[in-house]
Amino acid sequence: MSIKGILIPIGGNEDKGLGLDENHTLDFIHEGILSRVVREAGSTDAPIVIIPTASQIPVKVGENYVQAFEKLGCTRIHILNIRTKKEANAPENLRLLEEAAIIMFSGGDQSRITRIIGESKMKEILVRKYHDEPVVIAGTSAGAMAMSEEMIAGGKSTEAMYKGGIRMGKGLGLIPGLIIDSHFIQRGRFNRIAEATAKHPHLLGVGLAEDTGIIIRNGNDCQVIGSGMVIFFDPSQLTHNTESILPEGTPMSMANLIVHILANSDQFRISDRKITVLPVDAPWE
Repeated sequence: MSIKGILIPIGGNEDKGLGLDENHTLDFIHEGILSRVVREAGSTDAPIVIIPTASQIPVKVGENYVQAFEKLGCTRIHILNIRTKKEANAPENLRLLEEAAIIMFSGGDQSRITRIIGESKMKEILVRKYHDEPVVIAGTSAGAMAMSEEMIAGGKSTEAMYKGGIRMGKGLGLIPGLIIDSHFIQRGRFNRIAEATAKHPHLLGVGLAEDTGIIIRNGNDCQVIGSGMVIFFDPSQLTHNTESILPEGTPMSMANLIVHILANSDQFRISDRKITVLPVDAPWE
């Protein structure tokens, strides 16, 4: 079945055009991640809905995104500060979501997204629009992690790979074939994805660096965007995996876990794990 929508999970701390982080070297207007989000929607006139549900400071977070999208020339921007299940089912909020061409989930706590929006009319609209309409659904940090079906809900990197070191939960289920982690390189989360894929070896693990994301078309074709790297963990060829047989708290082992490190404009196809790497001398998109 063809999926008409586009998903853009982002690793967090994406450049918002504020000039506060010199590590972000891409030109914000022409090459930045939020610029790509707008370009994928086709127009700066596209109606945008920002959902800061995951954040503990939703007003400030929402305002930051409004300012960032305004810098890109966007004018039709709404903040849906959904804090309760009742608000996730409110007709006025659902109307704004129905009209949106871009839906942006902020960072924070991914479990708050699933607790409030999961099993609501808002989730039903998200899933339907993603499958049936050319909507762009973007999410940063927690907003990216919540896109998957099997979602990392918590756990320290230093405790991962000791069985039970991470907590898993159910996400929004927009992209069921992936497990997504964010702030991946900056917070040393290799072990978290490794344990998550050991628990679910039929799924692909994706570790997103900050200011880095992937554009996912038709639920399958991924293209890396942003200033950092994306790490793909493919457990499909595992020859040894002790996750299912060890007691809680025991160090785990895995063999033949395939890891790919990709950067801006490199491509990955989920269905057959095909990689297309950008030539070194090619210009970035």
